[in-house]
Amino acid sequence: MDQCLTLDQHIERYAHADPLRAAVGAAVRAIAAASIDIAELIAHGDLAGRLGRACGRNADGDVQKALDLEADALVRKALASVPVALLLSEESPVPESIDGRGLIAVAVDPLDGSSNIDANMCVGTIFSILPMTADPALAFLQPGSGQLAAGFVIYGPQTSLVLTLGDGVRIFTRDPRDRTFKLARSGVRIPSRSHEFAINASNQRHWDPPIRAYIEDCLAGADGEAAANMRWIGSLVADAYRILSRGGIFLYPADGRKGYADGRLRLLYEAHPMAFIVEQAGGGATTGAARILDVAARDPHQRVPLIMGSIENVRTVERLHLDTLILAERNAPLFATRGFFRI
Repeated sequence: MDQCLTLDQHIERYAHADPLRAAVGAAVRAIAAASIDIAELIAHGDLAGRLGRACGRNADGDVQKALDLEADALVRKALASVPVALLLSEESPVPESIDGRGLIAVAVDPLDGSSNIDANMCVGTIFSILPMTADPALAFLQPGSGQLAAGFVIYGPQTSLVLTLGDGVRIFTRDPRDRTFKLARSGVRIPSRSHEFAINASNQRHWDPPIRAYIEDCLAGADGEAAANMRWIGSLVADAYRILSRGGIFLYPADGRKGYADGRLRLLYEAHPMAFIVEQAGGGATTGAARILDVAARDPHQRVPLIMGSIENVRTVERLHLDTLILAERNAPLFATRGFFRI
């Protein structure tokens, strides 16, 4: 691997003379350029003003922070000169037409995890790139398997861009000396099994039985193994980056709380791109009952459960969702969590 390979050079190799790939590459470059500006803004902290102050609510009802709006503006500005037909941002109610001749549609969460900004924790930018459809109304209603590219930028101790163009996962890290992204890791692979899990345990009383059963086994050390470790950052990009680095499973399931029956994360600009990245790295991503990349959106801001990470861990959660007999047997006296046998 050429450690000095820049993102621009990688995109040039990918695009060649293909117009569609050139459009994808231009969009990735634009988002990467915007992310450098976002990273520098974040680095100023309170010196740039109260970036974590509430400024209203977006179309889906979530609180908008000042940094959400700043990041959205920077991404829009960067994409203005790119052949993007449609842009869907978390901060806008509906997709917006950018270039009628554009070949691609871009869905983006300009600032994921903005509630963490006041605590000086990792936040990020997530994006998905789809081919434009003949009927613009269908562009964002494709299943996630139709994505041409996906990625996320994590603003942490270093600013890193995680990218898939459908040929594996690469991580580019921003070099502050010349404001460029340079290849840090290629061929990223998620270990098939891990003893780390990430979930908001404070919602345990609201979980469905399959999720509760899985976490109980993690804590009990199923099959004679040591108990798993919980790692919950509360930032999707940070939890995803950790999984790409050392494995694990992330669970943000549907639950019994009002407004959470269909999950909480957005399908188009959170679950789809993360699932594409994780699968390209050898992991799995599911709602519990269906592969995330097989799910097509019904509306731009559709929410969905997301369970992703090491493939064997994800498959265990799927089995608990799909096989009701397993759960029934677990609750029988001989097969209960503290019974003589374990599933």
